Amino acid sequence: MPTARLTLDPAFRVGTVDRRLFGSFVEHMGRCVYTGIYEPGHPTADEDGFRTDVLDLVRELGVTVVRYPGGNFVSNHRWEDGVGPRETRPRRLDLAWRSVESNAFGLNEFMAWAGKAGVEPMMAVNLGTRGTAEALDLLEYTNYPAGTALSELRRSHGVDKPHDVRMWCLGNELDGPWQMGHKTAHEYGRIAAETARAMKRFDPSLELVACGSSNAHIDTFASWEATVLEHTYDFVDYVSLHAYYEPTDGDTDSFLASAAEMDRMIASITATADHVGAKLRSNKRIRLSFDEWNVWYQSRFGGEDSLDWRPAPELIEDEYDVTDAVVVGSLLITLLRHADRVGAACQAQLANVIAPVMTRPEGPAWRQTIFHPFARTARHARGTVLRVEPDSPLVDTAKYGEVPALWATATHDEGTGEVVLFAVNRDRAHPLTLTADLRAFPAARVEEHLLLHDTDAAASNTADRPDRVRPRRIAGTEAGDGGLTVELPPVSWTMIRLATR
Repeated sequence: MPTARLTLDPAFRVGTVDRRLFGSFVEHMGRCVYTGIYEPGHPTADEDGFRTDVLDLVRELGVTVVRYPGGNFVSNHRWEDGVGPRETRPRRLDLAWRSVESNAFGLNEFMAWAGKAGVEPMMAVNLGTRGTAEALDLLEYTNYPAGTALSELRRSHGVDKPHDVRMWCLGNELDGPWQMGHKTAHEYGRIAAETARAMKRFDPSLELVACGSSNAHIDTFASWEATVLEHTYDFVDYVSLHAYYEPTDGDTDSFLASAAEMDRMIASITATADHVGAKLRSNKRIRLSFDEWNVWYQSRFGGEDSLDWRPAPELIEDEYDVTDAVVVGSLLITLLRHADRVGAACQAQLANVIAPVMTRPEGPAWRQTIFHPFARTARHARGTVLRVEPDSPLVDTAKYGEVPALWATATHDEGTGEVVLFAVNRDRAHPLTLTADLRAFPAARVEEHLLLHDTDAAASNTADRPDRVRPRRIAGTEAGDGGLTVELPPVSWTMIRLATR
């Protein structure tokens, strides 16, 4: 059996786990909001119309921050439409997803939902079809306590205290020609800089995210970031990254190695940001916000032109299988391996639309396969990410060449002493023996060994069989003689929790 080795040592560190790495995304797209998180009249709906069955799953998922209201939706959105009495809110055409938006769920509803879910809001402003003035109006309405026109308007809408949103995205994917208000890098850089400057004048402690490239394959990748950051470097704290992955032409081996592309993308944008900082003679270090990522079968989507004008249509409701869950687990490992620079990340999206949580109108909610590696990683990855450099057999892929069969990381919580190892075997044909050197943790013992694997890698969860795929406990795994040896089945995700005291 092929063997891989790694060493766990608290002396070798990447960075601290930022809880914002376990973020999600709620956009007015398809059924993410309507019949997703919000469905008045549902048997589980609370007094605000929020589905409590979904709220329970969101808490179990461990989401820490949620980006809202888009996404492509934000670039044609007027935030004022979604506040005040519902009976006076206008119905609008959403040009991003060719749907009709009722605005029954808006800013204050989202903030109330976020409070119940226990998540931090990450707000996006419209710099596509609107600009600096509208962004400042939204900021005043949202964050100023009282005594001004817009703060008093909020209070008249029944929200006495400010929402105090700390993290703001300066638009969305404005490098993309599909975006309402698409701009060149210079055009976007100018408006983002002016908006950021003004928002920081309102509150210097705000954390601002400049739009990075919408994907790693667009012609302007990296050059867009270089130009945008030359305009905005002094005023922003993050630059965003977006990426979605799917198997193409039946190439499952490359799909399982998707983390290789995410890894390179993070390294490229880190280098680009540091290059701009060096040019500007700045001691500041820009962090990365990977605020859209997931598995998305885009080849199944007919594009925006295939949609008709109706409210909350079923849209890109991908059903995920075991292979998809293993890929998601590997992407989470990648984000942790870059914890020194990636300070926030949002899996897109939360409900129904390429989502870990699925619902039926008036019906049940259930966990997709991708729910499980996210929930376990969010719950147990705490403290410091250890620098793990596995020695692994290689898998040959068409897209990325040879990649390690083992993709792994580990975290160490100095407060509790717990070490958590996360590992993926992305080889489809062979199990892998993993040997971990634990000499730096001589008292280590296995507290829990979880495995997500199935002999049918295409198995999925459905409303009728919501628990067909889930992690299972592996009994009998022990650490001893300064090491740990476990078997990783083909196409599997593994988590091992070690007590070290």
